Amino acid sequence: MPAIVSSDNVNSVFFDGFYKDMWRTLIPGGLTDHEVAFMTQHFQLQAGSRVLDLMCGYGRHSLGLARKGIEVIALDNLSEYIEDVQRTADAEQLPVQAMAADILSFKACGPVDLAICMGNSLNFFDEADVSRILTQVAASLRTGGHLLINSWSLAEIVIPQFKEKNWSYVGDFKFLTDSRYLFHPTRIETESIIIDSEGRSETKRGVDYIYSLSEMQRLLASAGLMLRETYSIPGKKKFALGEPRAYLIAEKV
Repeated sequence: MPAIVSSDNVNSVFFDGFYKDMWRTLIPGGLTDHEVAFMTQHFQLQAGSRVLDLMCGYGRHSLGLARKGIEVIALDNLSEYIEDVQRTADAEQLPVQAMAADILSFKACGPVDLAICMGNSLNFFDEADVSRILTQVAASLRTGGHLLINSWSLAEIVIPQFKEKNWSYVGDFKFLTDSRYLFHPTRIETESIIIDSEGRSETKRGVDYIYSLSEMQRLLASAGLMLRETYSIPGKKKFALGEPRAYLIAEKV
């Protein structure tokens, strides 16, 4: 199935093909369980609460929340992901509305109690596009509602850890990356080669736009969202320089 794209963002098709299968094993199931538990407790979600899951991927958070009776609107630009999410939701009779949509042109779909943007997804967009997304998120949230952003491309994370070349195994896939740290705008451009167990390969190109925590605070504020807290372990450990991931919590004011 094609991606739904109205922009020239190179990341729009990064997660199809081999990466779609690899992504399922890249994120540990236990991490997703902990994130869903945190969302439920910290934001006081209950049956009937409404959540907007932006760039939901294969629906690991959408389905986890819906299994608790929480109503979820799940958006992703790749139809294959959306079909998988809706198929599972229908089979389990879960309150999920899964929609294939270009994240840059989706319309406000509120009021929702919580919006989530996980898996480093917001860093796929430059500053102008991030502002557009955050404006639509704010329009979707009820007053006092929250946005949770998960990122591993904050400047405070990537600068201490940046490597030009890296390779690893993810399940049965060999994953090789060649990265460049560039400026104006600050970003990391990466060419990745994914090789499966039969020796077949795919080449992927992607961009992560790099924002400092202060820049994220400014972008959120411009959309009417106040940054309240940043964790490295949700609800347990506040973010510090060099931590591998960050969870930003903002509130609509």
